[in-house]
Amino acid sequence: MILDTLPTGPLEVNCYIIGCEATGHAAVIDPGGHVSKILQLLDKHKLKAVMIINTHGHFDHIGGNRGLQEATGAELLIHQDDRLLLAHAGEHAAAFGLRADPSPAPTRELSGGETLQLGELSLQVIHTPGHSPGGICLYVEDHLIVGDTLFAGSIGRTDLPGGDHQLLIKNIVEKLLVLPETTRVYPGHGPTTTIAQEKLYNPFLS
Repeated sequence: MILDTLPTGPLEVNCYIIGCEATGHAAVIDPGGHVSKILQLLDKHKLKAVMIINTHGHFDHIGGNRGLQEATGAELLIHQDDRLLLAHAGEHAAAFGLRADPSPAPTRELSGGETLQLGELSLQVIHTPGHSPGGICLYVEDHLIVGDTLFAGSIGRTDLPGGDHQLLIKNIVEKLLVLPETTRVYPGHGPTTTIAQEKLYNPFLS
C-alpha cells in the first residue's frame, strides 16, 4: 500500500493519497485545494485516481473536488448525510471570510459500513457523526483516516451546524477506540497519532 500526505487549501487540510501498488489505482481523500500538487504527487507514485472521498462536507475539505474530478474522471464519494453540507460549502466558507470552489454532486453516496475496493485494498467506511452529520473514517491495513473526527490530543469541533458533542464522543469511543491500539491515526489537520496514544492522553476521552 502507498500512503502519502499533502497539506492543501487555505486551512492546510491533510489530503491523503492511498494507492494500491498492484493496480496503480488510488483514492484521494479530502482534497482541500492545490489540485496541481495533488496531481504531481499521484504522478510521483505512478498512480491513477479512481476515487475522491470526502470524510465530510465542510468547505476546507472539498475545495479541490471539482478540479481533481475534471482532471482524473474519478468518482466522488461522500456520506449521504453530508450531501447538503457539500452543496452549501461556498456559503460556509463565506462565513469565515474565505471562498471554496463549488463541488460537483457526488457520484456515490455512502451510508457507513461499506467496504470500498481499491485494487487489492479494502477500505472500511465507519460512520462517525458528531463533527458533522455525515462524518466518516476510513480503515485500511491498520491505518485509520479520521477527517475531523479525532485529532492528536483533541477532537473535532461540534459548534458548527449539525455538530453534536456527545454523539461525537460516543462514536469515537465505540467505533474507533475499539480498534487495535497499534492502529495509526491520520487526522484532517495536524500530526498523526495512534489509538493507544489517544486512549492514554486525549483529555476529551478520559
